[in-house]
Amino acid sequence: MTPAAHKQVGELMEAYFEGLHQADSAMLREVFHPQLAYVCATEDDELYLDLETYMSRVDRREPPTKRGDPREEEILEIAFAGDRLARVSARMTMMGRDFHDLLTLVRYGAEWRIVAKVFSYVPRKD
Repeated sequence: MTPAAHKQVGELMEAYFEGLHQADSAMLREVFHPQLAYVCATEDDELYLDLETYMSRVDRREPPTKRGDPREEEILEIAFAGDRLARVSARMTMMGRDFHDLLTLVRYGAEWRIVAKVFSYVPRKD
């Protein structure tokens, strides 16, 4: 894939991480597709939400930044399956949990958007 596409996805991921860290639903709406599928695959905490339900949860959340949590994240892999489909594997720590996200991205107009967020987590061990 082109360097420009990699750059765009990297910028999307930066906004994704910052939006989660700030618990900023307006920022997150800019990275998620309107038809988002949000799936928690953690055993005993399976959850399936749409965008509006997820954003209302984000709005009720105490932002990790306000809690004094440092930003800890890493993009593990970016894979493109053509010029309209990509996958990102990422990890991040917040709210006392280590998360592993598998994100599916599609082109939405001229931008990349996350159309599926499937993740699991484990309690942080520190």
